[in-house]
Amino acid sequence: MSSNPVAETVASLMPGAQAELTELVAFKSVADFDQYPRSESEGAANWVADALRAEGFQDVALLDTPDGTQSVYGFLPGPEGAKTVLLYAHYDVQPPLDEAAWTTPPFELTERDGRWYGRGAADCKGGFIMHLLALRALKANGGVPVGVKVIVEGSEEQGTGGLERYAEEHPELLTADTIVIGDVGNFRLGLPTVTSTLRGMTLVRVQIDTLEGNLHSGQFGGAAPDALGALIRVLDSLRAEDGSTTIDGLTGDARWEGLQYEEEAFRKDAKVLDGVELIGSGTVADRIWARPAVTVLGIDCPPVVGATPSVQADARALVSLRVPPGVDAVEATKLLQAHLEARTPWGARVSTEQIGQGQPFRADTSSPAYTAMAEAMAVAYPGEEMQSAGQGGSIPLCNTLASLYPHAEILLIGLSEPQAQIHAVNESVSPDELERLSVTEALFLQKYAAS
Repeated sequence: MSSNPVAETVASLMPGAQAELTELVAFKSVADFDQYPRSESEGAANWVADALRAEGFQDVALLDTPDGTQSVYGFLPGPEGAKTVLLYAHYDVQPPLDEAAWTTPPFELTERDGRWYGRGAADCKGGFIMHLLALRALKANGGVPVGVKVIVEGSEEQGTGGLERYAEEHPELLTADTIVIGDVGNFRLGLPTVTSTLRGMTLVRVQIDTLEGNLHSGQFGGAAPDALGALIRVLDSLRAEDGSTTIDGLTGDARWEGLQYEEEAFRKDAKVLDGVELIGSGTVADRIWARPAVTVLGIDCPPVVGATPSVQADARALVSLRVPPGVDAVEATKLLQAHLEARTPWGARVSTEQIGQGQPFRADTSSPAYTAMAEAMAVAYPGEEMQSAGQGGSIPLCNTLASLYPHAEILLIGLSEPQAQIHAVNESVSPDELERLSVTEALFLQKYAAS
């Protein structure tokens, strides 16, 4: 990185940032209180609030959101007449999955091979540390030139919409001229990237019942309708032969124009086993950024170990649908539910329940804020130009903010480049990426304030 006072300050702050991220990662802040104690999330929320107070933020508050979790808010006033920028991150994390599969404990930040490993290191506790570093660097180099609001969500990974609903009920709270969402990542490590689109999502639980109770498969199998078999038929109907998502009435042929994702690079990033084909048609970018994608997240049925020779009376599954930009998530949910109900065989009883939903998002990349971000990235990443990419994941809050504040510019950056392996075992963050993006954000705030 070229010599720059902001960059030099951020570099000097990195050891402290590692110590702080270690403390924050230690909280098992999974916002599913059937799995992890509520006290772990509350502890993380209080840590974030204390960090904001230590930076001079005013009106720091733990917001009790309608889904039973807490988001953390704070405001740092800027110079008279200055613009206001909202910085977003979330402190809740995905469950660690199989803790035994981690090389080091998931809730202990561990340095290894030039990266820092731990659940939430990149997604998105590291994003909050990035915001702190940027603000500290500005304070050490002339001050923060804009008013800053920070909102750190407590249930983003659950998709339960607590912060969205809270924002809708308190629309004045998060008003800003520009919003920086620190919850995505560069397309490739070291390649500065803004995310210009997000797929939305919907979660639907499907339940199938066929019998009053399980039956002996030898005595009744062959005529008695098997609920698990019916469910398998239904779930299989959601995909074409090539693996493309096929939901009655939902189009799936959109194309992605712009930065492309080479197939071999995707296979490597996704760790696809040798000889296993990718699914779907079109370019990889078409499939993961511009088209719907269905995933069966879980099935309730007997496990193999301990299974008995029975015809199953009931079975259920949780189905996720990623909704591309240009498609309304509410309408997509209705189509998914109608498909599941229509494709259930043998007259089996079927019920569907929507349990989570978020709209897709498309940013305005021609705005002054994007120009300022491109200039900042050119300094933080010498020799590289800012790229604009899509994101297959969802951040439902983006559309809520876009609806509430239609004149605000929204930019998405972050630490979740492919090597971070967010949501998987051995999640990690690159400290170099954390350093460069902290510099980027600080320079962006300077350049945006002057625009």
